[in-house]
Amino acid sequence: MTSWKKSCTSRTLLCLAAVFMLVCALLSVCLGASGLTPAELGEALLDGGRETAASRILWYVRLPRTAACLLAGAGLAVSGAVIQGVLANPLASPGIIGVNAGAGLAVSICCACGASTGWMIAGSSFTGAMLAVLLVVGVSQKTGASRTTVVLGGVAVSNCMNAVSETIAILAPDASIGSTDFRVGGFSSVSAGRLAPAAVLIVLGLILALTLCNELDVIALGEDTAQGLGLRVSVMRPLLLGIAALLAGASVSFAGLLGFVGLIVPHMVRRLVGGGESARLLPLCMFFGAGFVTLCDLASRLLFAPYELPTGILLSFIGGPFFIYLLLHRKRGESHD
Repeated sequence: MTSWKKSCTSRTLLCLAAVFMLVCALLSVCLGASGLTPAELGEALLDGGRETAASRILWYVRLPRTAACLLAGAGLAVSGAVIQGVLANPLASPGIIGVNAGAGLAVSICCACGASTGWMIAGSSFTGAMLAVLLVVGVSQKTGASRTTVVLGGVAVSNCMNAVSETIAILAPDASIGSTDFRVGGFSSVSAGRLAPAAVLIVLGLILALTLCNELDVIALGEDTAQGLGLRVSVMRPLLLGIAALLAGASVSFAGLLGFVGLIVPHMVRRLVGGGESARLLPLCMFFGAGFVTLCDLASRLLFAPYELPTGILLSFIGGPFFIYLLLHRKRGESHD
């Protein structure tokens, strides 16, 4: 009976998360500097973006931007949940351990060299994210670092890579990556051409992550326990980290250096489901992450209209205090132990 109730609760939460995402997406499509009524939205969908101003706004501005928010939110949230599970560290996330910064540095180098096609940017972003993951994890394993030290090492790596990215932006000002939107994170300049290659990688990464939920649960038990259960940790850990890097890197390639999504969303979802299996955690992170970033982007457009606040700044306002709260909460927990 308990198992049945747990299953019903999981399905209910999943449905609520999906509804939350869809409502946020609908609001994002309809609201903005030029609002679209439901009637105008229906006409624009049928028109195909050829005749009216409403249809052009919908097809060339609102839909690509909303799709970008949904994909980036889902990718970064699931990436954060996977990283936290693999490293057994609730403070880990793509933005904090240097994954986003590594992706941003690789994209900076790619654009400075003149290679600015969608596939080149998405591919270089994944490569940079993966190298950052391997660097942080490799250093921590060599030094026998604690979980907190892994986070601090990631922050150091992230700052160094961001400094190199800023240097490239100054030395190569014509590179498109030098825009403020990319460095702070935002969706105002997202185009369908740049989004499409990254969308393919994000969907692929989400499918792989959801397929490997059981392996993620086993590896979260600890290396010795996982090996005792027959899991090849030396193969599975790099694979899972590679999937996390793929999701974060592809998201950064068009959304810029969005921070804290991979930290906030998994923690809030765990509060709802009480931890537990990745098969419940990851789908909820996917839906809530997509809706959360879309809602933040909508707020950044409307709060200071007619001016627009980059989404990454709003996320930093939310994520900074949240990270401090987590640190204080962990400190109190350790003192009680």
